[in-house]
Amino acid sequence: MSVPEQLRYSEEHEWVAGLDTEDGVVTIGITAYAADALGEIVFLELQPGEGDPVEAGEPCGEVESTKSVSDIYSPVSGEVTAINAAVIDEPKVINDDPYGEGWIFKVRISDEPGDLLDAEAYSKLIEES
Repeated sequence: MSVPEQLRYSEEHEWVAGLDTEDGVVTIGITAYAADALGEIVFLELQPGEGDPVEAGEPCGEVESTKSVSDIYSPVSGEVTAINAAVIDEPKVINDDPYGEGWIFKVRISDEPGDLLDAEAYSKLIEES
C-alpha cells in the first residue's frame, strides 16, 4: 500500500500535507489504508465549518462506509480555512484518490503539530495492525 513520503500521519490514519508552507495552512485527509479498511465511503460529515477551530486529537467529523461509521480526528490544532465540497457531495472520491482529490479540509495551524508520524513510522504502524 502506498504511503507518500512527503506527508505526515496520525495514529488515527489521517494525513497532513504542507507543514512546511509559509502561510501555515495544511491539507488533511484520511489515508489509503483507512479508506481501504472502511470499504466504499458513502457519507462524510464534518462538524467544523470554515472559520471554526479544531483541536489536535479531537473528533471533527464522521465517515460512513458500507461497513461502518468512523470518527475523523483533526491531527493538528488551528482554524479551518477550507472544506472540500467535492468529497461531501461524492465521498467515494476518498476511496479513488485519498492523497489527491480526496482531501477533506484545510487548517491554518495555531500550534506546532504534535506526534505526527513520518512515512516510515506510519508504514510500520499499519504493518502491525
